[in-house]
Amino acid sequence: MITIPQVVEKIISAQPFLTEALVEGLINISSLARKIQSQVEQSVQKPVKIGAIIMALNRLAPSLEVKINPGLKDVITNVGDIIVRSQLADFTYKNSNTLIEKHTELLKSIGPNQEFFYTMVQGVFESNLVVSKSLKEKVEDTFAGEYLISKSDKLSSVTLKLPSSNSQQLGFYYYILKSIAWAGINIQEVVSTTNEFTLVVNDVDIDKTFSVLKNMGNH
Repeated sequence: MITIPQVVEKIISAQPFLTEALVEGLINISSLARKIQSQVEQSVQKPVKIGAIIMALNRLAPSLEVKINPGLKDVITNVGDIIVRSQLADFTYKNSNTLIEKHTELLKSIGPNQEFFYTMVQGVFESNLVVSKSLKEKVEDTFAGEYLISKSDKLSSVTLKLPSSNSQQLGFYYYILKSIAWAGINIQEVVSTTNEFTLVVNDVDIDKTFSVLKNMGNH
């Protein structure tokens, strides 16, 4: 038979933001107990007192912290340089037989110029380019004839240089994205490689984004 603590843990663990808030002590335990009381009673198929749920929540918080943060703080603290780029434009095209050819053509025309920001991600049905705004007309000319799904500008990016251990650390990317979401920042695009993680956001959010990422290790 499933117990009250087991049911409470299942309910809380299914809601990442709620889990984090509980661990950080940001939630009124009594209010949370009342909120989930009906779910707990439905699962155990009997009436459950609020006190029993409160007790389960109080016992759960420390164990959740252990599950969420084993080694995570060390990895976050060891994040390397933070690189900010502004004046970016974002294009999304429908995939086609000629899209890669256009991409290659554009790269050749740019040449080995390190001043430009250029990244392309090919998905199953569409491909995304985030480039320096100065390349906007060149992109539009080169990809003329391709099906443009969307485009936007007034964007900036923040790139994190990651420690090599990031790929082995459970919850690393969740921790980053959670911090951004809690700050109320809308992410336009995400670009990830093995040791780099780039967030593309609206220009108005770039200062806040940089601040959140810079201070992650202090949480």
